[in-house]
Amino acid sequence: MDDNPEFYKDIIDNLYDGVYFVDRDRRITYWNKGAERITGYKSSQTIGRHCRDNILNHITANGTQLCLTNCPLAASMEDGKPREAEVFLHHHDGHRMPVIVRASPIRNKDGEIIGAVESFSNNEKVIQTRRQVDELRQSVFTDPLTGVGNRRQLEERLYATKIEVERGVGIAGLIFIDIDKFKNINDTYGHEVGDKILLMVVRTLKHNLRATDLLGRWGGDEFMAIIQDVQDLSTLQDVAKKLRVMVESSRLDLETVRLSVTISIGATLIQAGETSENFFQRADQLMYKSKQAGRNQITVE
Repeated sequence: MDDNPEFYKDIIDNLYDGVYFVDRDRRITYWNKGAERITGYKSSQTIGRHCRDNILNHITANGTQLCLTNCPLAASMEDGKPREAEVFLHHHDGHRMPVIVRASPIRNKDGEIIGAVESFSNNEKVIQTRRQVDELRQSVFTDPLTGVGNRRQLEERLYATKIEVERGVGIAGLIFIDIDKFKNINDTYGHEVGDKILLMVVRTLKHNLRATDLLGRWGGDEFMAIIQDVQDLSTLQDVAKKLRVMVESSRLDLETVRLSVTISIGATLIQAGETSENFFQRADQLMYKSKQAGRNQITVE
């Protein structure tokens, strides 16, 4: 191996990652070409300056400034341990860009810490991949029209809720909702108006449920709500009654007509020892009892 320092400098200069060295006073002593490319700052603009001058102004996703308070380089020189963090640096052109930084101490031949090295790489592809994964996860569990959970999410949440009930972690309820005479809306006014009615109903339902509850679209004009931490059947009935009244009092104002709809509801408690299919079937049957009773009704058992 060549002992010429220029040999190693040439290798580091041609690394894709940004690399810079600091001494014990956090004064920058070396700035490679990768650092120039990623940050937009030339070595002539950085060497001799202190990283605490906040050149790169590393911040976390929640806005914490690392260069002034929690500098990875300073921490590595303090305890001799390497550090890694996902941060956002300040580019020479003014914008913020995501990077992964890795800081490690530099020791002399006697093992004394005489400085530190930080390498950093562009993290945009990782961020983009995470975003794509989140979007994919969202599409898998979300109804594209209404934005609430889809059938798959409802099934998974109900299964998880059933396990909690069997373990004695609270009481939960299931509310099955069907929009009355929705086919007439589509046949009379068209599917575009029908979609608006669906959105009106969904938003009304969501605004009258808690964040811990889950509202999902079971299919067509059928929706289901999993209600957490209900005290008893009477409490579940109160929730169902509120949802029915709120939808009944909502309306869609069109140019020539005002439209309103009602809902029929079946509600039941989630019991230990039963299957998810049992819950679905019972809530569905109770909803149909509400239909048979004249619609715009709730049936609770």
